[in-house]
Amino acid sequence: MTTVLAIDQGTSGTKAVVVDAAGSVLALSERTVRPAYLPGGGVEQDPLALLDSVLETGREAVARAGVGVDVVTIANQGETVLAWDPESGDPLSNMIVWQDRRAEEVCAPLAPHADLVRQRTGLVLDPYFSAPKQTWLRRHATAEGVVTTSDSWLIHRLTGEFVTDASTASRSLALDIDRVEWDAELLALFELADERLPRIVACDEIVGSTTAFGRPMAVGGLVVDQQAALLAQRCLAPGEAKCTFGTGAFLLANTGTTAVRSTSGLASSVAWSARGETTYCLDGQVYTAASAVRWLEHLAFIDSARDLDRVAADDAEGVLCVPALAGLAAPWWRPDATATFTGMTLSTGAPQLVRAVLEGIAAQVAELARCMGADLGRPLERLRVDGGLTRSRVLMQAVADLTRIPVDVYPSQHATPLGAAALARCAVDPGLALADAVIPWAPSETFEPRWSDDRATEFSARWRRVAELRVATKEASGPVETV
Repeated sequence: MTTVLAIDQGTSGTKAVVVDAAGSVLALSERTVRPAYLPGGGVEQDPLALLDSVLETGREAVARAGVGVDVVTIANQGETVLAWDPESGDPLSNMIVWQDRRAEEVCAPLAPHADLVRQRTGLVLDPYFSAPKQTWLRRHATAEGVVTTSDSWLIHRLTGEFVTDASTASRSLALDIDRVEWDAELLALFELADERLPRIVACDEIVGSTTAFGRPMAVGGLVVDQQAALLAQRCLAPGEAKCTFGTGAFLLANTGTTAVRSTSGLASSVAWSARGETTYCLDGQVYTAASAVRWLEHLAFIDSARDLDRVAADDAEGVLCVPALAGLAAPWWRPDATATFTGMTLSTGAPQLVRAVLEGIAAQVAELARCMGADLGRPLERLRVDGGLTRSRVLMQAVADLTRIPVDVYPSQHATPLGAAALARCAVDPGLALADAVIPWAPSETFEPRWSDDRATEFSARWRRVAELRVATKEASGPVETV
């Protein structure tokens, strides 16, 4: 029976859980990892602090579990990059986080190649993805060592191997998504043709071993955090979708063995490569979800996320918010977009503003769901959700009201590590079917739409007009304005 140490290395923290073969969490350890938000759209993390969080949480979880661990897996941030010395393993730069927008200077001149990039990779030419960030690092930080996504560095520190998994590689803008191989033409486009690249491995592969957490343990089952959550929620059939509400909100839908090229501004990626088959997904992103809530805390509208439902008004009284505090992702892809409130009066207070922010997050998710339905050729039928913000009943009800479909809440706060653990079990046991490796679950709660179709349609139309105004004006005069 396989026992897994599953580490979820995220933007705002690192979580390590020890999971037994039945899917029970035997131990949990967490550390906060705060990114630094810099002028000009920069978002960085300290690599050594992040590494320490991985080692400390992993060791603590193993010690608390008090059982032998067979395999370690890491779910990673996907598009976060750094430069590092492949001989010593020492970092040569800070980590450039997925939210960082400074690589727009790399993407803008490549606009004539945007269609080639989309057709070859399934992605939109945007600084969100890792290759432009790698180019930016080479131009502004160092020409030494290697420049990779964070997973390659972490795995090297644990095992000495130089690898990345297929799902992470698919988030680069440098991978041929159909062949799941690095693309020479795209690498040249991003000035990365001469770079040493990690070997691309399957998500159900053992890549090495480590003694970093005690006795020797295999390392495998590597995957991007959002794809891990898609797997944990058993989105195993085409059209099944989930949304994770973390630092951002991430809506993914399984598209089977076909890498769909979106006509709606979504991205297409490898969901996982396992059992000799590649499964793909469509995904859309809301850059600020929990980070928008932290912004509300900073303004003292709330003390913590636990206050959202207590403070939020029953009705926003006409106030709308586009919470584009770090730009707008799919389907707009405008890193220069800024946030806005509209419809405020002298009677507007914190309760209406908090409600408007939550409805603004939900409205973006609903836009992504609409786009996803268009690309899939049929609307989504249900949405499975996980992440810390699912504790907000106001937000979850708003998501149900605006998407017009039932919203099933995943019963655990550990979807990402549990999904990675399923792949790790497959890596250890080649005879285990992927579906059997994923732990069955039932929703802790289901939110049904309460708004009428007319009310939801009217709200979405008003919200979309405000969002499109933000895109059209391209103003950058601050994070909050009145339109």
